Amino acid sequence: MNHKITILPSMKQVDCEPSETLLNAALHANLILPYGCKDGACGSCKADLVSGLVDYGTYQSRALSEEERVRGKVLTCCARPLSDVQLKVRELSGLGDIPVKKMPCRVQHIDRKADDVIVLTLQLPANEVLQFLAGQYIEFILRDGSRRSYSLANPPSHQGSIELHLRHMPGGLFTDHVFGTMKEREILRFEGPLGTFFLREESTKPVILLASGTGFAPIKSIVEQAFFKNLDRRFVLYWGARTKPDLYMLELAEQWARDHGNFTFVPVLSEPTTACNWSGRTGFVHHAAMQDLPDMSAYQVYACGAPVVVDSAQRDFVQQCGLPEDEFYADAFTSLADMDSSPK
Repeated sequence: MNHKITILPSMKQVDCEPSETLLNAALHANLILPYGCKDGACGSCKADLVSGLVDYGTYQSRALSEEERVRGKVLTCCARPLSDVQLKVRELSGLGDIPVKKMPCRVQHIDRKADDVIVLTLQLPANEVLQFLAGQYIEFILRDGSRRSYSLANPPSHQGSIELHLRHMPGGLFTDHVFGTMKEREILRFEGPLGTFFLREESTKPVILLASGTGFAPIKSIVEQAFFKNLDRRFVLYWGARTKPDLYMLELAEQWARDHGNFTFVPVLSEPTTACNWSGRTGFVHHAAMQDLPDMSAYQVYACGAPVVVDSAQRDFVQQCGLPEDEFYADAFTSLADMDSSPK
């Protein structure tokens, strides 16, 4: 027997099968709720369970703490209804008209930017257009049916090909292939666009962009689309990495800062070497943002990268800098190792 899911405060209702997650039921009804990994690892889909019973499913403790669960929080990507349910969650507009497609693509360029980072350019079929919002991601569909997610690094204004930034995960089925045996003109298959990490253009608030490692990819898409649309909001990008070579597009970000008066770039290294002769900021990347902007009450934050960086930034920005909780938008890059560890 299907259960009724009521979304507050809009009072919109969707039917949900007992075996279906709350998120999938909403998406199938063309009702867009926040989500990221869809695997219970990032916490982007967190909502308030106002009434009803659910099977919470399997998820990572960092995505939903026991204290949050006691307070009535639930991950819609994992939870399945055991009764009719009322959820309080922010609905999103602007995504319902963007079709999610499955399509082939051809490897056009394989550009190694660092020892463990490749920028992959993929050519789309001549008769296909991939409509998306800057910050969204695609999922490669591998031959065994498994999937790998990567953020789009090019802006939506750039059509015909797509750009992805891949970090090598030793032992990873897909990245071992990319860094070892992949050749240009190889055919891949993907589904997208997916995710709800994108710039909220209806706001006029200044923006803090926070990236770690290849979390720079969706940030690049957002920044280049903002430049394309001549948005006059203030943007400040904090990009954190271990060593200078890990800032694999340093010159591009520096050029943005020279060309655009409303854009500031702050690179931060956590483990600078003497060989790189680094005179810039050091330490945790989100600490640099807190030092420069101790009052974030009037800001929006878009954070992307390693889960530990995203989680730390969200906690400290809200608790110590006064950032409104609902103005922190994130895309935590979760690997299979992340999703296999500490399940609830």
